[in-house]
Amino acid sequence: MEKEVIIEELNTLLRGTYMGIRSFEHYIQKVDDEEIKKTFQSMQQDVKLNAQQIAERIQNLGGVPADDEGFSGSMHSFMHKVMLPDDTNKIIEDALEGLDNYGVQYSEELVKGDLDPESKKIAKKMIDTSRRQVEELRHLLH
Repeated sequence: MEKEVIIEELNTLLRGTYMGIRSFEHYIQKVDDEEIKKTFQSMQQDVKLNAQQIAERIQNLGGVPADDEGFSGSMHSFMHKVMLPDDTNKIIEDALEGLDNYGVQYSEELVKGDLDPESKKIAKKMIDTSRRQVEELRHLLH
């Protein structure tokens, strides 16, 4: 397996992780409920830790980790911030959808391919974090 391919896959995952961090920032800024704000802050910290681990893995493979979500990611982030609803339940639903679609499903597709065992382990840990966060958000809605 070529290191360049692994590095690019991990950087794609890392850019997506940065999008998640930015989305949590939008939720934190928008929500008024202090408990939900704290929940989003805690989730954001978990995602930042995942980003750090992915970046370290890229460096250990001899690559240069992405340092932001990329151009299309920043455009998506801008639109996300503008379109974000004011209603707290709608914000939680938005976070839930993003985590489920990108944090879990898209990431699972990405790791099916060209990752070495160590990189897969890091990616799976990240996906498990997203799954846990999905459940936590579902609990907040009920």
